[in-house]
Amino acid sequence: MNMSVAREHFEPAGAWAAQGRQPRIAIIGAGFSGIGALIKLRKQGYTDLTCFEKAEKIGGTWRDNHYPGLSCDVPSHFYSYSFEPNPDWTHRFSYGPEIWAYMNKVADKYEVKRDIHLNCGVADLKYLGPQWQLTTAHGDVEIFDLVIAATGVLVNPAYPAIKGLDSFAGLQWHSARWRDDVSLQGKRVGIIGTGSTACQIVGAIAGEVAHLDVFQRTPHWLNAMPQKEYSATWRFMLRWVPGLQLAIRNFMRWLMEYTFARATLGDEKQQQRVQDACEAFLQEQVPDPELRARLTPNYKATCKRMIMCSEYYPALQQDNVALITDRIDEIVPEGVKTADDKIHELDILLLATGFKVSDFILPTRVTGENGLELAEFWRDAPRAHRALTFPGFPNFFMLEGPTGVFGNTSLIDISEHQIACVIAIIDRMKQEGVAVVAPKQEAYEAYNRAMSRDIGKSTWATGGCDSWYLDATGTPNIYPWLPQRYREDMLNPNFSEYRFEQLPVAVS
Repeated sequence: MNMSVAREHFEPAGAWAAQGRQPRIAIIGAGFSGIGALIKLRKQGYTDLTCFEKAEKIGGTWRDNHYPGLSCDVPSHFYSYSFEPNPDWTHRFSYGPEIWAYMNKVADKYEVKRDIHLNCGVADLKYLGPQWQLTTAHGDVEIFDLVIAATGVLVNPAYPAIKGLDSFAGLQWHSARWRDDVSLQGKRVGIIGTGSTACQIVGAIAGEVAHLDVFQRTPHWLNAMPQKEYSATWRFMLRWVPGLQLAIRNFMRWLMEYTFARATLGDEKQQQRVQDACEAFLQEQVPDPELRARLTPNYKATCKRMIMCSEYYPALQQDNVALITDRIDEIVPEGVKTADDKIHELDILLLATGFKVSDFILPTRVTGENGLELAEFWRDAPRAHRALTFPGFPNFFMLEGPTGVFGNTSLIDISEHQIACVIAIIDRMKQEGVAVVAPKQEAYEAYNRAMSRDIGKSTWATGGCDSWYLDATGTPNIYPWLPQRYREDMLNPNFSEYRFEQLPVAVS
């Protein structure tokens, strides 16, 4: 792809709105959020769209992650676009390949792949008022009126800070960079991490490997995954019975959010129900009291994102699987050395250590008004106005931005509502013929004060754990209220919180 600056100078401020032309809109990322934005913007009549995807295929986290046992822990009929229900889901909780296939099918149906430039990451964004100069990783430059970052949060793998990590003589890889070309059959395998990804991998590979060492720093609370394969009759009913798919979707949304969101946000009775369910599941699945004690966390069940996995506990009790709870001292060429001076010899070392969830669009350099860089704006911790916009960065939106994570719910559903808000703001710019939109500083500060106040009351903050939701200040970077409140905010944006301006711009 060979791109260059389309104009020798920037057009007059507000040209796209005041002069009636289409706004040039850049979308960064072609996962569920980016594809959803392309579809919804085009439906609204905005057609000058360019989506930049750094990888060779679309798909986001469902492209990057393809490890054994990968599945979604949000029900299929809720973890999908509301405008494109799928009666053909084969399971209540879909497996990774089926989700990726669904995404591609939707992109093909709505013909949005023509707007997507693959193998084309974005290296730099610079606000030159009222437009943005975008520079790709290849050095090509384009100018856009509006930028929508849809880069997600499960993007950049996090690697553990363990001495000697690079000294291991065997094969080693992160779960998000799975080696499909390597067989685990008959191998001595170690896995670092015991979160959701690790639980799925352990359950999937325990019966294949010669031996598996599971290195646990902190135990997690688990609940059963109520998986179910859908029959052909059920799928037929979903396709042909009017309203059934929508009813199932709404019920699944209510169930997930009532069960988990309320439990984290002050409903003590619901929190206790979740706690009791997790304790009962552990008691039922692990009869050995010594192993059960090592698997029992010392924090509340709703302090971290709930792990739903039915295969993990049984796998740990297989003869060829060992749970290692001694601290890892270092990685040596032979394997993993623990605090008891034992070396656990391995052929393959797997890192299920999560992602740098506070990076968001970084390491792309984003420079706003007056030379302010987004990385500097986030120096203390990533913050946003309603998880979507930032003062000092006009005409810039971020789907699933800071505090836009909601625990156990569908981020597809959340991003759809964010896209609706972005479109409402763009429509307002068009109606008023303005060039610039950004949240007011006072609105941003008031919103984040309220968030900081109320998140402190949740079990994300008081549950006694150290979760990946915590930012550098120790504050949970997560939405502190019920998801329904956020949906209503997105569908009914308060335009008084934003500055809409028609600014003169010098020709460069």
